[in-house]
Amino acid sequence: MSQPLAIHSLHALAYCERLFYLENVEFVRVADERVYAGRRLHVELERNEEEGDWLSMQLESQKFGLIGKVDCLRRRDGQLIPYEHKRGRSARSPTGQAEAWSSDKLQIYAYAALVEEHAGRPIGEGRIRYHADNVMVRVPIDEDAYRVLDQSITRARELQTQVARPPVALNERLCVKCSLAPICLPEEARLGQEREGPNTNQQADPLEREGDNAPLEEKRKTIRLFPADDDRQILHVATPGSRIGRKGNRVEIVPPADSGEPSQLFPINEVSQIVLHGFAQISTQALGFCAEHAVGVHWLTSGGRYLGAWSSGAGSVQRRIRQYRALTDPEFCLKLSRQLVQARVRTQLSFLLRSSRESNRSSSEEDSSVKVEAITSIRRLLGPMSRATDIHSLRGYEGNVGAQYFRALPSLISDQAGSEMKPDGRSRRPPQDRANALLSFGYSLLLKDVLNAILVVGLDPSLGFYHQPRSNAHPLALDLMEMFRVLLVDLPVVASINRRQWEIDDDFTIAGPQVWLSEQGRKKLISIYERRKQDQWRHPVIGYSLSYSRLIELEVRLLEKEWMNEGGLFARLRLR
Repeated sequence: MSQPLAIHSLHALAYCERLFYLENVEFVRVADERVYAGRRLHVELERNEEEGDWLSMQLESQKFGLIGKVDCLRRRDGQLIPYEHKRGRSARSPTGQAEAWSSDKLQIYAYAALVEEHAGRPIGEGRIRYHADNVMVRVPIDEDAYRVLDQSITRARELQTQVARPPVALNERLCVKCSLAPICLPEEARLGQEREGPNTNQQADPLEREGDNAPLEEKRKTIRLFPADDDRQILHVATPGSRIGRKGNRVEIVPPADSGEPSQLFPINEVSQIVLHGFAQISTQALGFCAEHAVGVHWLTSGGRYLGAWSSGAGSVQRRIRQYRALTDPEFCLKLSRQLVQARVRTQLSFLLRSSRESNRSSSEEDSSVKVEAITSIRRLLGPMSRATDIHSLRGYEGNVGAQYFRALPSLISDQAGSEMKPDGRSRRPPQDRANALLSFGYSLLLKDVLNAILVVGLDPSLGFYHQPRSNAHPLALDLMEMFRVLLVDLPVVASINRRQWEIDDDFTIAGPQVWLSEQGRKKLISIYERRKQDQWRHPVIGYSLSYSRLIELEVRLLEKEWMNEGGLFARLRLR
């Protein structure tokens, strides 16, 4: 027998089928201020229980397959009457009379059914108290009420068996007050559907149709329901020998005994990630604490290589099934790959163009010539790249663009920064100069943030669409970080070199041909990278502003919409 439906889930169903699906099929829950305020109201009611002749009780119906807690049950003139308390205001009829909202009616119908089944006597009415405008609305319980209840239960059971998420609500006003709007992204879904009209040419090169990336504010004013920034902290524990533990409702970072530094305490609700570098340790109690509060835990080696993550959940099976179905389709993967590669090339080309306009960054004709040649070569590859017929040829074009880009990268660094800080091509494992050491560690930090966002959204990072699983790194994380390499790593690293923020000897460790960041250097780059993530950026298509930190999660959610018939906004980034 299937699990009984919680009556509050029927309230969500009547409000929005998509909300019901997210909460009760994919089990996505977000407790915002309105939810907490409703809980506080019920706590106050329970405290005053002894002052009246009412009681609250948990009931379950075998007949209807429902379970719920009746707010209040009173006896009036020999009749049992279930009561429901709501923090907000009532609906209003055209004449201004107070009425119950349809979702609240359905909830009181369900409570009446439970009371009738357990009491063995008919229930003639229910009552809903709206505390914001201090009105009581009477709701008749009759055959029509039970027919509506039966239809709603049937629909809820149907939704529980389907893999596809229902479409966004037609009534846009419902979304503004919904606690799950940052996950559902209804405004972005509507905008994506508007962009993905029947005449949209998916094969066209976005670099060759600049006007297509302009905000569609004249058609739709997108309301930002996605948080612009994350006020929580990312705790980087980079001192060797440090220990992370739990102390009450706080995370405690204990430095090595010989450091002379005091322990630090951070409230768990103010922490989004904990990143352990090198030989830092974390207790099992702290790991469980982080899992309980959805705080990501990540490990990097002392050399800056990303190792892995600790995650509290794996995401809903429906979400994974949708991802597997989409990313096992070669044509669909090619479409996504084109969008991804074009986004990366856009940012690389824009970075070179911006630098070429800043003459103070180029101290010689040779540097200017290298940049011009790279820009010309990249532009020449745009057309063929957009028409690539398979992922292998697309990788070839992207590799050629990357070679041109990294050949020009030294010309972006001023002579005043010193020849020691200029890269010699791109060297990865291990980096063979100071600039590559900075880039490699920055890319590890970026990989960590992209993977964290994937886990937060609930996708499977092991199944991507562009990269092949050739290392321990998750392919989907490698895919998505391509969009952010220039924005979050290359640009701030080059800027920091040109500002001469690096100490040639103290910030780097040289071992033969290998160059690594020292502990001091790692801490300095972490600070630069985290500051960059807090910079605000205006999305060129959606039209609203948000931090780069939030942009990473937004792009993961927009990727998921690509296989939910709500696509059209993924990988539309542009460096201004």
